[in-house]
Amino acid sequence: MTSHPSDPQAVLWDMDGTLIDSEPYWIAAETELAARFGVTWTHEDGLQMVGNPLPVSAQILRDRGVALSDDEIIGYLIMRVRAQISSHVPWQADARALLEASVAAGIPNALVTMSYTPLAEALTAAVPDAFAVVVTGDRVERGKPDPEAYLTAARELGVDIERCVAIEDSPAGVQSAWMSGAATVGVRRLTPLVARAGLSRVHSLEGWDAQTLARVSAGEVIDELGDAQ
Repeated sequence: MTSHPSDPQAVLWDMDGTLIDSEPYWIAAETELAARFGVTWTHEDGLQMVGNPLPVSAQILRDRGVALSDDEIIGYLIMRVRAQISSHVPWQADARALLEASVAAGIPNALVTMSYTPLAEALTAAVPDAFAVVVTGDRVERGKPDPEAYLTAARELGVDIERCVAIEDSPAGVQSAWMSGAATVGVRRLTPLVARAGLSRVHSLEGWDAQTLARVSAGEVIDELGDAQ
């Protein structure tokens, strides 16, 4: 394993919802596709898809009446969302500021997303020097909530997963990161986040910096949600 002097040894970032406010893009694409087949698709239906691997989302859409193959559904969603991200990256301002602070502090960063490579490339093109490793949904056998994607990122970075901080916003993503052994931070965006032992839960990353990441990596738990989700 490579020696990394930084603390944490790396920051592992989810993409959709966490780094960029792309969930509206996904929900719009799902709604458009469902409408082609006369299927009603609500905002609440879209929220249920947040954090899912794309094959799971495709299966749900097929079960609801979208008469296409999984590959056709996934291809359509990727095409629509990539076009929108390429036109305008909808950054979450708090996450982007922390990403920039992490890069400036010399901490390696990885992107760990269930979106496929073309979508990740649309984001990384906007910040070409930010991520040392990119793990996408089409690169793993078991998507979130399985920890494979986070373990893969740590292995490719050459770092100890237990000395990494993972930042997520969805229940499936939080479970994936938490099960991997990373110090996990759940940001409350669109979906509730249940409490877990050792899990930090925050309303926003605003005001976070490299020192905050170091404290979380060292074992500090920051829970702003309390009994709420």
